Amino acid sequence: MYQVTAFREERTDVMHALIRAHPLATLVSTAGGELEANHLPLLIDPAPAPLGTLRGHVARANPLWRQPQGSEVLVVFQGPQAYVTPSWYPSKQEHGKVVPTWNYAVVHVRGRLVVRDDREWLRDLVSRLTDSHESARPLPWGIADAPGDYIERMLEAIVGIEIPVARIEGKWKVSQNRQPADRAGVAAGLRAGGDAVAQAMADLVAEGAAGKRPV
Repeated sequence: MYQVTAFREERTDVMHALIRAHPLATLVSTAGGELEANHLPLLIDPAPAPLGTLRGHVARANPLWRQPQGSEVLVVFQGPQAYVTPSWYPSKQEHGKVVPTWNYAVVHVRGRLVVRDDREWLRDLVSRLTDSHESARPLPWGIADAPGDYIERMLEAIVGIEIPVARIEGKWKVSQNRQPADRAGVAAGLRAGGDAVAQAMADLVAEGAAGKRPV
């Protein structure tokens, strides 16, 4: 990933937090000499320290799990993102030397694919995945809510994967390269838009405008 020093994020806990908040990953692998992308939710386990392990599952019909054990993969997690208009910059009125841009926060993970075709491992993973997304609901669903034989059939149809993290890098492009007044203008403009993604990006930009490292 192309990096600029002002945008580089190196704090593992911050990158793990983005993965937890935005777990749908784009997993890029090489199959038969061609690039292939799969989209699947993944859990990040902080162990083993310091970088952790990604875990998830794919359909048994998906050829991803049949790739050679230890195949290198790239996993991309996309956080908040938003278009930034130059009209939000006070400097536009001063000198007009401004152009549009796009703000975003992303995490790239590299590691080697490990296949886990084990029923108990899968049951534990599916339980953890379900709990992570259901826990905030008024009536959270759990796998025990479904008939046991049905769950067994569903588990038979999937295969587990894990990726010990060999390298993790983040990029938080949230207007850090602009003057404080311009950053404040961007945050205000995003908040005026009203949608949740714009609000999340506004929070990241505002932290920079207040002199804090965005998280």
